[in-house]
Amino acid sequence: MAKSRLKGFQVAVLASAALFGTGMVVAQAPAPASVHGHANDPAGLPLRNVVVEFSKDHSGELKDRKWVYKFTTDDNGDFKGTGIEPGDYFLDLAQNDKNLDFIESSKFVAGEDKLVNFDLTRKEYIDKMTPEEKAQLEAYKKNAGAAAEANKVIANLNATLKTVRADLAAAAPHHDDVSKDVTSMKSAVDAKPDEGLLWVTYGETLQAQGDHLAAADRAAGKVPTSDDDVMKNYTDSAAAFKKGADLMAASKKPVPADEAVAYNSIGNTLAKAGKIEDAQAAYENAVKLDPTKAGMFYGNEAAVLFNTNQMKPALAAAEKAIAADPTRPDPYFIKGQALIGDATVDPKTQKPTAPPGCIEAYQKYLELAPDGRSAATVKEILAGFDVKIDTKYKAGKK
Repeated sequence: MAKSRLKGFQVAVLASAALFGTGMVVAQAPAPASVHGHANDPAGLPLRNVVVEFSKDHSGELKDRKWVYKFTTDDNGDFKGTGIEPGDYFLDLAQNDKNLDFIESSKFVAGEDKLVNFDLTRKEYIDKMTPEEKAQLEAYKKNAGAAAEANKVIANLNATLKTVRADLAAAAPHHDDVSKDVTSMKSAVDAKPDEGLLWVTYGETLQAQGDHLAAADRAAGKVPTSDDDVMKNYTDSAAAFKKGADLMAASKKPVPADEAVAYNSIGNTLAKAGKIEDAQAAYENAVKLDPTKAGMFYGNEAAVLFNTNQMKPALAAAEKAIAADPTRPDPYFIKGQALIGDATVDPKTQKPTAPPGCIEAYQKYLELAPDGRSAATVKEILAGFDVKIDTKYKAGKK
């Protein structure tokens, strides 16, 4: 009898084990929803940094409602959000705590990525505006449209500048034809004639095209300054640079250094046209506008005068360049060349004697540019005066 009772007890225990082994079924929370959308104002432009607010309260003052989710639009007027509990929400579009628009009821279901847009151009929204607000909207649309067109023009001009600058850099080594860039920049200055930078770049294209035609003339044995097309390009280039400089000077925030660059370019292009005195005046203007670059401007003036065999003025400009920036090698070479013409021959030894400062200028050139384009010439001249050349100069120093 006892054995029978024990057997029954075992059955009961086994039954209990089976009951607990199946585990309990736990209810899972529904998957959250998400939202994405766009907001634009009555003119159709994106509403930036406005807030899309979610509340389960569908009545009462907006200021008294509890906002459970808030998502902010980006610069494109777009917004998105995640982790939204499924349910029916009142959606509010607010800017600086001021209501702009709302959606009375928007239902979100589990796992849904819902599209919600706030389009303030819709008829229902416009109809609720006061006459004053509608008038303001029309004026806003007009101004915004003009601004959009202006921005479009600027974007196109920036793209043109980028292309032209790349073309000029590629064409420079071999003086390639850049007539298409001249045409592009002419259109650019016509589109925005009050922008100094455009005129300066236009001047650069005209100068580069003049260089192209001049190179062809030299290859054909023709003097470039006798070519009307060459001279027109250079003359028009100088005029464009001057226009750019004038516009820069008249701007609200003039930058003298930029004006100086324009005047330096005027000097360069007038020199190529053979108008040396005008070129000198341009370089002097550049120095006045930006004395920090006087070494470069005076150096350019010295080179122009030297290349036209005007040695005394070239020497004066080279001295100014050296005083302003003693690290630039070319003015030393020009100084030496300008002085070498005054060398004499000692009647007793029949050896050449260089004028004061000449040998020192050549030596300084080699010190600064031992591998410079004029280094071989300088070494030959110094050897003719029995001057020992310092071999300790570091190659590559400019």
